[in-house]
Amino acid sequence: MHTPSNGGAPQLGGLLNREVAVVTAGTSVLADALAEQAVPVEPVEWRPPSGPEGLAGDLAVVMGDRRRSGADAEAVGRLLAARPHLVDVRPADEVLDVEPGTFLHAGPPLTWDRASGPMRGALIGAALFEGLAGTPEDAERLLRTAPLAPCHQHGTVGPMAGVVSPSMWMFVVEDAESGGTAYCSLNEGLGKVLRYGAYGPEVIERLRWMAGSLGPALRDAVRAHGPVDLRSIMAQALHMGDELHNRNRAATSLFVRELAGDLAEASGGAEALRFAAGNDHFFLNLAMAAGKVGADAARDVPGSSLVVAMARNGTDFGIQTSGTGERWFTGPAGVPDGLYLGSYGPTDANPDIGDSTITETTGVGGFAMAAAPAIVRFIGGEVPDALAATQRMYEITLAEHPAFQVPILDFRGTPVGIDVTKVVRTGLLPVVNTGIAGRVAGTGQVGAGLVSPPAEVFTQALHALAEQATIAP
Repeated sequence: MHTPSNGGAPQLGGLLNREVAVVTAGTSVLADALAEQAVPVEPVEWRPPSGPEGLAGDLAVVMGDRRRSGADAEAVGRLLAARPHLVDVRPADEVLDVEPGTFLHAGPPLTWDRASGPMRGALIGAALFEGLAGTPEDAERLLRTAPLAPCHQHGTVGPMAGVVSPSMWMFVVEDAESGGTAYCSLNEGLGKVLRYGAYGPEVIERLRWMAGSLGPALRDAVRAHGPVDLRSIMAQALHMGDELHNRNRAATSLFVRELAGDLAEASGGAEALRFAAGNDHFFLNLAMAAGKVGADAARDVPGSSLVVAMARNGTDFGIQTSGTGERWFTGPAGVPDGLYLGSYGPTDANPDIGDSTITETTGVGGFAMAAAPAIVRFIGGEVPDALAATQRMYEITLAEHPAFQVPILDFRGTPVGIDVTKVVRTGLLPVVNTGIAGRVAGTGQVGAGLVSPPAEVFTQALHALAEQATIAP
């Protein structure tokens, strides 16, 4: 179509002389009729938002909030500007407000009576490690009334059960842009480990070694080296086939190389170096702390529907948004769909668990699977599935990450900044790739796969945002 220079009516000849292609949405009646006439047609899977009564009204109110555009731009801008650096490694009781007898855990708030098997096992192990109980039975009695709090509430994140107690050592990550700080525990390695709910003697012995040797060695190495640029390592790792949730092989290698010289000179450094180099998931905890410090920078922007936390405690899946403060919106955690190890199957699986979804919240993990096609061998599916997963996430996010790029998509930035309104409008849910914990405490990892949050957490968040909306006159 073009407009004549004399200002007359638009001429349709150019349009009608071209081959027509049609995009259809909704029911297939129109698409089928066109196809029968040999007209090129591209069906789009779309449906109007559905859900609880009043959802469409809430969506209209939030979309009409006069603060929304600026608020979302400010919140996602803060997230994208984050420059996380590892600056120290210290015991939890030095950096977190965690009193003896208090335990932090992954996900939204939880009580002992609602805790799953892996969560209970990890809490028992932490009580034994702290010397607060002599037997698992004593630990369980103690934990029925012990103070429990989400890691997110204390500026930290923990993988799987995510249990943190005062004597555990933490990575200290600072955002060079905002000045914020976030923390994550050290990665225990594979096998029978606390994060999967194991609490046998070998687990406690490893935790004691980590507190007595690994933590101090890493502390000395980081202090000798100076701040470690985690964003740079993560960006390089995406180009080397990682997605930084379930695949951290490249990032771990880059991190170990960065600190190798300083670790070699630290007391206990050789053993620490061998431990880190032998654990492909060692960098995961650093990626989580990097994500946490960036997401926290985007918090507390009134009117913003940006998701700043997604987390699971093995019972509930919860989210938080920038515009609704510390409030959690929760629903039942689902069991991931994926591949199982050995003879394990879905009946052995615990519902989804862990704070590691902070990676997806900040544009990596499941959102970056197109950068890590080999991940499908671990979580199931085929290479096109990994590409499609990333491409779908562009539809529910506010931006593309300037530093985290996907080579196979012509170095397009990863989709980042989950928008509650876009999730509700499209019906597309964030994709998460995750390890699967055995439902019986101490079983360990039984598989890995994909999972999504329950849709209801986004409708709850939308309703809360609607209640706070400021509508232009």
